[in-house]
Amino acid sequence: MMNFRELISELKRKGVLRNPRVEGAFRMIDRAGFVPDRLRGRAYENYPLPISHGQTISQPFTVAFMLDLLDAGEGQQVLDVGSGSGWTTALLASIVGKRGTVLGLERVAELVDYGRSNLAKYQAPQASIQPAGPELGRPGTCWDRILVSAAAERLPQTLVLQLKIGGILVIPVGNSIMKVTRRTSEEVETEEHYGFIFVPLIQ
Repeated sequence: MMNFRELISELKRKGVLRNPRVEGAFRMIDRAGFVPDRLRGRAYENYPLPISHGQTISQPFTVAFMLDLLDAGEGQQVLDVGSGSGWTTALLASIVGKRGTVLGLERVAELVDYGRSNLAKYQAPQASIQPAGPELGRPGTCWDRILVSAAAERLPQTLVLQLKIGGILVIPVGNSIMKVTRRTSEEVETEEHYGFIFVPLIQ
């Protein structure tokens, strides 16, 4: 089994953690604090791990890949859809810093509590986890960045419309990860990366 330093080294060898803010977040936010106690010894394996209710904490490589694509920065407003164990919410909080805001949304009530308890291990008043509402995301609110950690069948336009101009959405669609940049109110630019597997997005 790998230790923390070996995991970081492996991820860098595989070409992720290219963004210094993402690497810093990975070094600060310990994945072991977001997995069930019975799996704590496997926290640094580069694999997804089950948490509960059929959900997983994603593979470290995949999370690093998505956060590199998201390219969040200090002071930004970020929406984390499908916060699960709270790991991605905590990573994003580290990336945006005290001047930013991160809202994690989760549909499974037990995971809302689990994610909140894990997030509370860190000094991150800029981040919170709330139950997801009946609609996807937070309609009526606009974000600099949106991260989705479960696979949609097709690109949800409701999330695209929640991006600020210049904002970026990173979302699994089928077996691909898509990066969507909202260039204008009418124009978006998409970039697709193939070969990933996620739990399905509950809508």
